[in-house]
Amino acid sequence: MNDFSLWDILRNLLMALRWTVALSLIAFVGGGVMGGLLLFLRMRAGKWLDRAIGTYVQLFQGTPLLMQLFLAYFGIALLGIEVSAWTAASVALTLYSSAYLTEIWRGCVASIPKGQWEASGSLALSFSEQMRHVILPQAVKIATAPTVGFLVQVVKGTALASVIGFVELTKAGSMISNATFKPFVVFSCVALLYFALCFPISLYAKHLERKINVDRR
Repeated sequence: MNDFSLWDILRNLLMALRWTVALSLIAFVGGGVMGGLLLFLRMRAGKWLDRAIGTYVQLFQGTPLLMQLFLAYFGIALLGIEVSAWTAASVALTLYSSAYLTEIWRGCVASIPKGQWEASGSLALSFSEQMRHVILPQAVKIATAPTVGFLVQVVKGTALASVIGFVELTKAGSMISNATFKPFVVFSCVALLYFALCFPISLYAKHLERKINVDRR
């Protein structure tokens, strides 16, 4: 058995944590860009495109993220494209995030009173102007807390990328556990690192939610 100290375990886990953070940011930012585009298309398009985007959202919300990772990894390979675990995980998590963020933001926009649309329409504002000057400023306040909270879900979701061979925090913990024969110590450290990463985000989301509720009163 290799003689690994607690610091050796933590040091190696912290190195892997960088990739968890990087993958989370790529998925969240990429999903946000796609989600914003899908939201715009859903609001401007006809019924057929609205239904198509709705089906897209339901597909990703109604299937396990683990299956989505497998399909991205092996599905892209079937196209004759050599794909790395990093690329497959980024694609799968970005699509997954875009579906959830689209639905979160759609609900926030839908929560804006109809009178706001009618009032801005009476001023002869175009759809883009209505969104930019009237609807989005109000919707963003409502959407901020659940959007930040969803980031926690993305961070935890990156753990599933270990099944396709991407070496993030969970995969590194498994490798270190096999080398040290100290699974309880190693995965306790893994859990603490996830907690240290997610807990401040959760607190910030709750802070934003309280602040928004006070502002709306």
